[in-house]
Amino acid sequence: MVTDKKIMDDVAQEILQEPLQETLIEFPCDFPIKVMGETHAEFTSEIIKAIQGVLPNFDAGSIEMRGSSGGKYISLTCTVYVISKPQLDDVYRTLTSHPMVKVTL
Repeated sequence: MVTDKKIMDDVAQEILQEPLQETLIEFPCDFPIKVMGETHAEFTSEIIKAIQGVLPNFDAGSIEMRGSSGGKYISLTCTVYVISKPQLDDVYRTLTSHPMVKVTL
């Protein structure tokens, strides 16, 4: 006799056997990251150094820079080439922990 519990156990087993997809991003890829902070003469060079700490081949020429209308803040869009989600996560962790960075998207 088939019970509801047996059906639920079978469904749960099928779900557990399917690989979990952690991200919708297909790797490797070029991935844009927006980094914002207060305007400072060294902001861009500090962000480049931080990214190159994780991705030594990061091309600083791929950075797009924009200042806020009041001039107090600057945003950098840094397009990074990453081969995996853990590598992208390492870049985000490095940037979000940097003392000059206010926001990372």
